[in-house]
Amino acid sequence: MITFLALHGLDLFTTGLGLLYIYLEYRASIALWLVGIIMPALDVWLYWQHGLYGDAGMAVYYTLAAMYGYAVWKFGRKRGQHTNGQLPITHMPKQLYLPAALFFIAAWGVTYYILVRFTDSNVPLLDAFTNALSFVGLWTLARKYVQQWLFWIVVDVVCTVLYIYKGIPFKAGLYALYVIIAILGWKKWQQMAADQQNFP
Repeated sequence: MITFLALHGLDLFTTGLGLLYIYLEYRASIALWLVGIIMPALDVWLYWQHGLYGDAGMAVYYTLAAMYGYAVWKFGRKRGQHTNGQLPITHMPKQLYLPAALFFIAAWGVTYYILVRFTDSNVPLLDAFTNALSFVGLWTLARKYVQQWLFWIVVDVVCTVLYIYKGIPFKAGLYALYVIIAILGWKKWQQMAADQQNFP
């Protein structure tokens, strides 16, 4: 038991935090950002131990981005929003799709180059892919766009396979569950966006 915890204790603990995070995200609770600061800080160590250097670097970004996300949800405003209202859930404006796609491609390329050039990662293409798409996903989450769930579905599917391959079973199981919750979250946020539009 002690040996098992030594090998998988951090994986188990961050998995528990991940379940709490996705539940709070599904509920569109601002508390998700508080968990979002603690969990990735611990993930830096976990991923680094397993040679997922891109994910380790991404976890550092997640920690900082969670602070940004909290500030945006707490104090941010969208066009047409009431001054004292909470940041509403909306659909991502169509004019942002092309810039987001170009940013994703650039981020994928840069991350891939860094992994190949400066690390011994044996999964640089997929590691870079999930990191680049996560940049986009986290930004759309911070802006409370419904489409953030679509980005996370793709990230979660790829991460599930990647973590099984890299021997992080509990984290892999968590991301498999994320896929299901992201599909449900996509439907729930669509309804919440419609409700907010009908009752501003």
